[in-house]
Amino acid sequence: MSINKEVKRVTTHTLAKMKAAGEKISMLTAYDFSFARIIDGAGIDVILVGDSASNVMAGHETTLPITLDQMIYHAQSVIRGAKRCLVVVDLPFGAYQSNSEIALASAVRIMKETGAHAVKMEGGEEVVDSIKKIVSAGIPVMGHLGLTPQSIYKFGTYAVRAKEDDEANKLRKDVLLLQEAGCFSIVLEKIPASLAKEVTESLYIPTIGIGAGRYCDGQVLVMHDMLGINTEFKPKFLRQYLNIFEQATTAVQHYISDVQSGNFPNEQEQY
Repeated sequence: MSINKEVKRVTTHTLAKMKAAGEKISMLTAYDFSFARIIDGAGIDVILVGDSASNVMAGHETTLPITLDQMIYHAQSVIRGAKRCLVVVDLPFGAYQSNSEIALASAVRIMKETGAHAVKMEGGEEVVDSIKKIVSAGIPVMGHLGLTPQSIYKFGTYAVRAKEDDEANKLRKDVLLLQEAGCFSIVLEKIPASLAKEVTESLYIPTIGIGAGRYCDGQVLVMHDMLGINTEFKPKFLRQYLNIFEQATTAVQHYISDVQSGNFPNEQEQY
C-alpha cells in the first residue's frame, strides 16, 4: 500500500539554506493555473507571477500598463496550481513608487487576496523605506536591480546595465541596502557576469540572475520565452528549450485540415 507523502513547501528559508549549501535555485514565470501546475509539478523552486504578464499575456509593449487588480487575478490563478514551490508576485508600476504607505497597502492586498508567499519590487535606495515597511508587516520581499523594466522610459533602452563605474558602484551599494532592509533575495537583471559574481559573493541572501551570468545563486526566465511560445524575443541570455509556437501552429493547421476534410470527428469520436 502506497502512502502519499505530504509535499514539502519551498519557503524563503529553503532558499537561504540552498545558497548556504551551494545549491542552485530555479525560477520561472507563470500567469495561469494550467502552466503553474505543469511548472510546479516539474519541480521548480520558485514561480514568479511577473508583471511581464503585461507583455506576454496582454500584448503590451512594456510592463507599465498592468494594474494591481490584474496582477492579483494572475496570482490567484497561479496559486491554485502551485502546491510545492514558493510563489512571488510582482508589485506593478504605480503600486509602490509614490510612498511607503501605498506600497504596504498594495503588498497587503496581494497577500490577502491571492495566498501568494512574497512580493517583488524593483529599485534600490529609493524603495528601501517601502521594503522596510512591508517586511515589518510580515511580508517577504524579493528585490530587483540592474535592468528594471518598469524604469524603461528612464533608461530609454533594454541594454546591459551597470557597465560604467558609477552605475556599478550604485548597484554594489544598493544590494547591501536591500539586504539590510530585509529582502530575502534579489533578482539581478542584465548586468555583467563579473559584477553579478562579486555582489553575489558579498551577500548572505541569494541572488537570482536573468542575463547576469552563471555565478548567481539561481536563474529565472520568462516561461513564454524559454518554451518558445514567444518567438520575437531572442536576447543573448535566453536558452529556448522548446518551440511551442511552431508545434502549436502545426497542430492547429492539422485540426483545420481534419475538420475541412470531414476526417474529424470520426466514428470513434462521436456518441
